[in-house]
Amino acid sequence: MRKGTPEEIAQKREEIINACEQLYRTVSFRGITLKEIGSITSFSRPTIYNYFETKEEIFLALFKREYDRWNEALEGILEGHDKLTKEQLADRIAQSLAERQQLLKLLSMNNYDMEANSRPQMLAAFKQSYGESMKYMKKLLEKFCPEMSEADITDFIYTFYPFMFGIYPYTEVTEKQKAAMEEAGIGFVYRSVYELTYSCLVRLLGE
Repeated sequence: MRKGTPEEIAQKREEIINACEQLYRTVSFRGITLKEIGSITSFSRPTIYNYFETKEEIFLALFKREYDRWNEALEGILEGHDKLTKEQLADRIAQSLAERQQLLKLLSMNNYDMEANSRPQMLAAFKQSYGESMKYMKKLLEKFCPEMSEADITDFIYTFYPFMFGIYPYTEVTEKQKAAMEEAGIGFVYRSVYELTYSCLVRLLGE
């Protein structure tokens, strides 16, 4: 059972999420265990179960935090400008994603397993943050692209959001993958997160 004030509970949850994030920089999702996460926190592994029931719940909480941080960036674009051209809007959004490498990496994972092994309330909290990002994107388009219809905005969102799932695999290529592509005769052209995202956005926005 969780003990402590709401602030203390939130702090311990954050410590667990931070430990997961730290490991995820160098270890794959499959390679990370609750034991390893517990080893770099200030409390024992059994204590983790007071806050998260599975490894997937911890990753989902990290995923939620990444969306929350991106939402702050989108809100900054919305509130920080009175007017933007479509190219300028594409630039700001592309830059906001270029700064969210962790979000893009999480998007490239098997989200079905992550969500299936998380409790409904954890999944609902994540979906709320995910949904907020869509709301901010809709507000950005309504403000800076007033000529877009409701249908245009819906088409944009349901094209761009699936596109985001593929950004990380196309911009973070290992030496092993490069060697395999060379052997297979595939001419791979490297693009940064910003370049790939900006190119897509400009086309979707019609510039």
